[in-house]
Amino acid sequence: MEAEANLKIAVVGVGAVGASVAYALAMSGLVTELVLVDINQAKAEGEAMDLAHAAAFAKPIRIYAGTYEDCNDAGIVIFTAGASQKPGETRLDLLQRNYAVLKESLPKLQGGSGDRIILLVSNPVDVLTYAALKITGLSPEKVFGSGTVLDSSRFRHSLSRHCGVAPRNIHAYVVGEHGDSEVLLWSLANIAGTGIDRYCRLAGLPPVNRQEVDGHVRNAGYEIISRKGATYYAVSLAVKQICESIIRDENTILTVSGLIDGAYGIRDCCLSLPAVINSKGRGRPLELPLSREEEAALRRSAEILKEAIKRLGL
Repeated sequence: MEAEANLKIAVVGVGAVGASVAYALAMSGLVTELVLVDINQAKAEGEAMDLAHAAAFAKPIRIYAGTYEDCNDAGIVIFTAGASQKPGETRLDLLQRNYAVLKESLPKLQGGSGDRIILLVSNPVDVLTYAALKITGLSPEKVFGSGTVLDSSRFRHSLSRHCGVAPRNIHAYVVGEHGDSEVLLWSLANIAGTGIDRYCRLAGLPPVNRQEVDGHVRNAGYEIISRKGATYYAVSLAVKQICESIIRDENTILTVSGLIDGAYGIRDCCLSLPAVINSKGRGRPLELPLSREEEAALRRSAEILKEAIKRLGL
């Protein structure tokens, strides 16, 4: 996909997450055409009308409700359809329901260009990304998930609050499953090229309580869902960031979820690792020097995801 040539994005599924993604994209000025597709056509029409009425406050953009055929000429198709996580549910609890939605929907998107990028957001995003690769037969560069881009932002937010540094000046990644087995990479987290613990000493700050930060990041989704029923604002901006890197060919390093084929001895599953994102899609995941404990935790995360994949018979 040429960044400057194709400025159309399709959002499939306009529940709370899909509608928030559409809003973030509409306000971003990144695209000139946005099509919304949902099994509930009236809902898609209502969301499109509501967004379109902001025309006087946004860059020129055509927003409308459409069908799967309208996705054929989109440069990026964002898949958010399916059931959302309820209080007490894990992301993997959604597997069977959302796999059924994916299996029914993706074949209807097969008419588009092979150069198009399909971005999975529905949960469990890692397993559904793997399923989407199998269903579409597309290159792993072109089919990937939002992964732990949001989790990494949550990690940086927590460190920012403790260290008094803007989140954008903190380099810290979460890898593995977007879920309970995710791995916070403390060994690589740094501010101004300095490890977090050393930075705190230099700045006269107390050490970071790693257990507390880990709990905040790992349980953030549950905490939000228990209070307001769903999470959608932050993930919509994570998706916007991914789309921006694709459209503008930015070569941004993001922890998207994609096929792993040998990194850390892991094969044949999808999970999140840092990768360069540009107009071609997802580059080869970066095999960073992890601590022994982090590498072992990443492999455990991969095994959990492989077991979930087996349950689907893939």
